[in-house]
Amino acid sequence: MEDTSVALDRKEMFLFALYITGMVLVNTVGSKIISLFGVRVSVGIFFMPVLFLITDIIAEVKGGDHANLVVRLSILMLVIVFVVTALFIPIKPHASWDLQEAYSAVFGMSMRMSLASLISFSISQNLDVWLFLFFKKVNKGEKLWIRNNLSTITSQFVDTVIFMFIAFYKMNSAYTVGFLFTLIIPYWLFKVVFALLDTPFCYLGVKWLRGRSQ
Repeated sequence: MEDTSVALDRKEMFLFALYITGMVLVNTVGSKIISLFGVRVSVGIFFMPVLFLITDIIAEVKGGDHANLVVRLSILMLVIVFVVTALFIPIKPHASWDLQEAYSAVFGMSMRMSLASLISFSISQNLDVWLFLFFKKVNKGEKLWIRNNLSTITSQFVDTVIFMFIAFYKMNSAYTVGFLFTLIIPYWLFKVVFALLDTPFCYLGVKWLRGRSQ
C-alpha cells in the first residue's frame, strides 16, 4: 500500500516547484509591459495570482507552517536571484558576444525596482497566509471561497501599493501620491478579477492535495 504522507509530500513539492516557476516568471518575463483594455500592466499580472493560489491551497490542507515555509524559501531564492543577476550583468562579455545591451535590458532591473519587488512580495505573501488562516478560523473551516478571495484580494492590494510607492514615488515630479493611485487602482482591479476567476482552481487544488473529495 502506498504511503499517504509520502504522496502528499510529493504533491506539495510539485506545488512548491510550480510556485518557484511562477515567481521566476514574475521577475523575468514580467518585466514586459503590455496594454490590457487600455491599461498599462506587467505581464507578471498573469502569474501573480498563481502564487497566492498555491499558498492558499497549501495553507488549507497542510497548515500555516507549511505555507510559511514555502514563502520563506521562495524569498531566499528571490534574494539569491537578484544578487547573482546584479553580479553578472556588469561583467564585461567576450568580444565575440554582442548581446550585452539586450542582456542588460532584459535582466537589468534597477536596484530600486528590485528592492520594491522583494519587499512587496515578502510582505504580501506573508500577509496572504495570515489572512487566509484568520478567515478560516473565523468561518470555522467553512466557505473556502471567502477566505481564498478575501486574503488574496487584500494582500494583492498591499503588494501593489508597496511596490508602486517604493519603485516610483518621486521618481520625478509627476509621480505624486495621487498619480500613483491612478496606476494602483486599475492594476489592482485586474488582480481582483483574476483572484475571483481562480476560485474553482482553489477547490480543485485542495481536493487534489488532500487526495480525496472535500
